[in-house]
Amino acid sequence: MHILMIEDDLDLGLALQRALKAAGLSSEWLRSIAAAAEPFDTRPYDCVLLDLTLPDGTGMDLLRRWRRNGMAVPVIVITAKALLEDRLAGLDEGADDFIVKPFATAELVARVRAVLRRHAKQASNVWTLGELEIEPRKFEARLNGTRLDLSPREFHLILELAREPGAVVPKCELSQRLEPLGDPVDFGAIEVHVSNLRRKIGAGRIQTVRGIGYLLAV
Repeated sequence: MHILMIEDDLDLGLALQRALKAAGLSSEWLRSIAAAAEPFDTRPYDCVLLDLTLPDGTGMDLLRRWRRNGMAVPVIVITAKALLEDRLAGLDEGADDFIVKPFATAELVARVRAVLRRHAKQASNVWTLGELEIEPRKFEARLNGTRLDLSPREFHLILELAREPGAVVPKCELSQRLEPLGDPVDFGAIEVHVSNLRRKIGAGRIQTVRGIGYLLAV
């Protein structure tokens, strides 16, 4: 797998390249929007790591232009902005995932692998998991064609579980992924949201792996 990384921070860029190489992923590192003007015409990439704050513009503008031109490669946004509004704006523009600075390189590699797995299985804007359908860019989920009435936290929780259907997502990882939506999410709160989701989509669809986390059955 070949990763394009657009990040102007020298120390972070070097650390990310080392982490990707250790995980068996090759990468190309660019440090400006100008350098990434037309990167997909000459060499294919499987995923892009995109910083939002670059010396010659914003990564969001670059992402918007890519999606407008039909570029379908998955993009993980790297940002210091943890507000819900920033995440929603990025998702609306076509980001596949967000990771907020500072972060562990191991988490980033895990996010890359998850996005690549999801992209391989979900080529359209609608994620189909049996009778359950999720449209991340519309913040909608449907069961048997009927739209589910989900709170923002419930939607993001089921979205995180759906990124890796059939795989166990640890509670600690869910807590980290949901934290940018507001105050840190403790395990008790996650249990409450899971309970609410089960009432809405069926108790058997979200399974508990005792002492570890949850999985979305497919």
